[in-house]
Amino acid sequence: MNRPTLEAVAARAGVGRGTVSRVINGSPHVSDKAREAVRQAIRELGYVPNRAARALVTRRTDTVALVVSESEVRVFDEPCFAGTIRGIGSALAETGLQLILAMAQSREEHQRLEDYLTGQHVDGVLLLSLHGADPLPGRLEAMGVPTVLGGRPVGPSPCCYVDMDNREGARQAVTHLLGLGRRAVAAIAGPQDMGVGVDRLAGYHDALLASGLPRIVAYGDFSEESGAAAMRELLERQPRLDAVFAASDLMAVGAMRELKAAGRAVPLDVAVVGFEDSKAALHTDPPLTTVHQPAEEMGRQMARLLVARINGEELCRPVVILDTHLVIRASA
Repeated sequence: MNRPTLEAVAARAGVGRGTVSRVINGSPHVSDKAREAVRQAIRELGYVPNRAARALVTRRTDTVALVVSESEVRVFDEPCFAGTIRGIGSALAETGLQLILAMAQSREEHQRLEDYLTGQHVDGVLLLSLHGADPLPGRLEAMGVPTVLGGRPVGPSPCCYVDMDNREGARQAVTHLLGLGRRAVAAIAGPQDMGVGVDRLAGYHDALLASGLPRIVAYGDFSEESGAAAMRELLERQPRLDAVFAASDLMAVGAMRELKAAGRAVPLDVAVVGFEDSKAALHTDPPLTTVHQPAEEMGRQMARLLVARINGEELCRPVVILDTHLVIRASA
């Protein structure tokens, strides 16, 4: 059978070819009656728009890229990525845009991605988990590729990003530990080449500033194993510590594992607070007190900002900061 054409849809719907084109492209300048007639004809005929032909006219690919500067293992193991990607997907589903996922860590991988992303293969780019002063956002913007970041970068801020209130969330977590009477409060901080790592450590310092208590810090990379290693280091340096704020739930899980191995009861001997409010926080023993971050909402906001930029809309809020809050369970 021959593939149904635009003309065939127009004939079945009893409208002109231009009206069919406007309906397919989402134009508001079509009556409800004509729009429904075209959609009914499309369903009856099984018409599928020719994206390649449409792209030649509109100079649009109807595709956006999500680039995560982490390994595949990291992306699929850490819950925060799953939530953000779900939010992005749900927001894009309302627009008809397709999403492609790319992961890049090395300089060579970044260069190949940059060549692809600036080669008119996508209409816009979402960037997650940037490390250091990554030049990719600036280069994409310079090449006219609309770009939105997930998380504040540590280098010069781009024009558009979505982030959590990481600093305030961390401050709440440590203030809670101090309110429990804990006086040797350590932090397992995240990578300091990422805005999220810098901001959560800053929140820890904010809470301790007025207390006059010592700051005890070890560093991880947000993974469970790095949390365990940091906890071992902290116990060696400060055997009498009585509380730990970990900058991710997975690092808190690793820390609790090491505390148990060292014979330290949670929360009786050492209170523990994480950050994220992932499903893992519900299954620790005891359940983990943690800072809730709205990962799916972050993804939705990123996608909405990108779609607005692709459509040339003026943004009233090019930077969106989402609230965080403490969820108290049994670990602290």
